[in-house]
Amino acid sequence: MILALLALVLVVLAAVCVAGVVLVRRERERTEAELARTRAEAAELRAKVEALARAAQAPREPEEFVITSLGDDPDDVAPTGSATRDDAPTQRIDGRLFADIVLRESVVKAAALGHGVRRALAPEVRNRIRFEMKREVKRSRRARKDEYRRVRDEIRARERAAQRVDRTAAQRVDQRVDQRVGG
Repeated sequence: MILALLALVLVVLAAVCVAGVVLVRRERERTEAELARTRAEAAELRAKVEALARAAQAPREPEEFVITSLGDDPDDVAPTGSATRDDAPTQRIDGRLFADIVLRESVVKAAALGHGVRRALAPEVRNRIRFEMKREVKRSRRARKDEYRRVRDEIRARERAAQRVDRTAAQRVDQRVDQRVGG
């Protein structure tokens, strides 16, 4: 019986070893495949970096932009439509500086816009807007009711005045008839 139990333990131990070896091989194959993909990606990135480095080292003529009124005093600038100043030559800046200036301005504008949107969407602001909207709706309703009442009263007053005029006219007619008949 002990031999059978020992044989069973050895079979289970061998099965566990075989399963461990299979799992280790699968993991190794997966790791090797991932390593191959990573190496291929690294080679591709290396090729792109080299291409960019060659493009950056290639001699090219710098682009130049002319900014005509940067840093000028408002008194020194010639009025629109007249000849430009002859005593000060135009100052040229290279393309990189121009791009830097434009980029900084764009970043500042984007940051300001983001800050404004963030403040506009803050819970306190939304609550204040909701409160103001409710107050405005109440004021508007009150104004409509007041206007309705004013118009209604004015129409009633006109109707009463028209009835008075009709009564007065009818009384005059009656008086004339009485005068002619009785007179």
